[in-house]
This record gives sequence, C-alpha cells and structure tokens, in this order.
Amino acid sequence: MKNQPRAYLFAGLVILCWSTVATAFKLALKTQTGIQVLLLASLTSMVFLFFFLIISGQLPGVRQSSLKQWAYSALLGLINPFLYYLILFKAYAHLPAQVAQPLNMIWPIVLVLISIPILKQKIGMKSIFALIISFSGIVLVSSQGGGEEFQLSQVPYMLLAMSTSVIWSFFWILNVRDKRKESVKLFLNFFFASIYLIIFSLLTRQELPVSWSEYALDVYIGLFEMGLAFLFWLKALQLSETTDKISNLVFIFPFISLIFIHFILGEKIHFTTIYGLLLVVLGILVQRLKMKRIR
Repeated sequence: MKNQPRAYLFAGLVILCWSTVATAFKLALKTQTGIQVLLLASLTSMVFLFFFLIISGQLPGVRQSSLKQWAYSALLGLINPFLYYLILFKAYAHLPAQVAQPLNMIWPIVLVLISIPILKQKIGMKSIFALIISFSGIVLVSSQGGGEEFQLSQVPYMLLAMSTSVIWSFFWILNVRDKRKESVKLFLNFFFASIYLIIFSLLTRQELPVSWSEYALDVYIGLFEMGLAFLFWLKALQLSETTDKISNLVFIFPFISLIFIHFILGEKIHFTTIYGLLLVVLGILVQRLKMKRIR
C-alpha cells in the first residue's frame, strides 16, 4: 500500500545517512588506508544484508541464483564496491570533503555520455545544456574559492573523484540488466567484494585498525553508506505514489553534508562550493528527464 508521508520519512532517513558519510570518510581515512576502511565496511554491510535476507525471507534468492548469475555478481562486486570505493577513498584522502563529494555525484551526467556508444542513445540539446551546467559547477567546486587552497597537486585526485562516476555508470548499466531482487544482488556484490578485499589485504599486508574508534567509523560507513541507506531507499520507493516525489529530494543531502563538513571537519566552506554544487545538481535535475528514457 502506498503511503506518501512514510515514503518521505524513509527518504529523509536516507538523506540523513548520506549527509554524514563524507565526514565519516575523512575521519576514517585520517588514520587508516582505503583498503582497511573498505574491508571492514564491506564486511559490515555483507553481514547486515545477510540477516536482512533471512528476516525478509529472501535468502532463497541467493541459493537459487544460477552459476551464470553468481559469475555476474562476482564481476559486479569487483566493479562496486571493490574498485569504486577504493578509488573514491583515494580521492577523499587527498581532497577536501567539500570538493570530493560533488565531483563524485555527477554520475547521472556521465551515464548519458556513456549511453551514447553503449546503448546507442542520441544526445539532444537538453542533454548538452545539462552537461554544460553541471561541468560549470565542477569547475567552480574545483576552484576552492580561487584562493591558496587550490593546488595543482590535487588535480589528479579530482580526476580520480570524477572517474568514480564513470565506474558507477558502468555498474548501473550492468546492474539494471540483472533482474534479481536488488537486496539479493547487493548482498552478493558485498560478498564477492569482501573476498577480494581479504585477499588484497593479505597480499599488501594491511594491518587491522588499532582503536575502537576506527572500528566504529568503518562499521558506521558500512551501515549508513552501504546497508541501511539502501534498505531505507527501497522502502521509500515502495511506499511512494511516484518515484519522482522522493527521488529529487536526495539532492538535498550534499548541502546538508556541508554543515557536517564545516562543523566536524572544520573545513571553511567556499562560496564557489555552494554555487558550484547548485549548478551540478541543476544539471542533474535537467538530465533526469532524459534518464527515464534510458531506463
């Protein structure tokens, strides 16, 4: 049964979860490597989703997956969360959070560009207009107020942050072709990613976190960026009368995130970050009408 007020409630919980993760990323990466953070976060999300599948009666969907579907999940798990988050964490470790987050969220625009050769989509004037708007925002965000904060040495990490949108777009295209339940697919993604991360950690001789605060941050990221937020979002979609009524609300979170970034991380929020983020979001919103056709 549709229940719009409850849909807004769950969408609000998603926004709250995602508003804090940029800050959590930076705090965790101060004392840990990206591999350490991702390993514990991935294991946390995998265990959480496993119990969710049991409680919701969806665990048979895992056992009933064919060998081909397991292989497909192994590929998707390699792309996301393994490759996606390792690159994202590398960017976050070297960039201000207020810069890394907007550069990471341009995937709807990148998806359209990728869809031209892969899905044979034609790009129209609206798409070109949306691209110009969003990439103008990227330039503003990257300038960091045009002051001393901007460093040429940060440019490679800005490119890394933007490259995660390319990775996510490929993942999105591959994921929508898999018709299994989203919760089943996500659990298997984290299952395989956890295997890859354990092997990678052993090969690179990664050490375990040394403090409970480090464990707590990694678990927090695994739950609130990857696990709970996903389930809240699914619930919001199920309860909403139309997806448009809640999907556009998600773009509130990067602005709320700036509050946490400022007061917890102590970053000075530049006016170019706010204006640039507005342009990035505006371009994405213009492009969303185009994305409906891609689906």
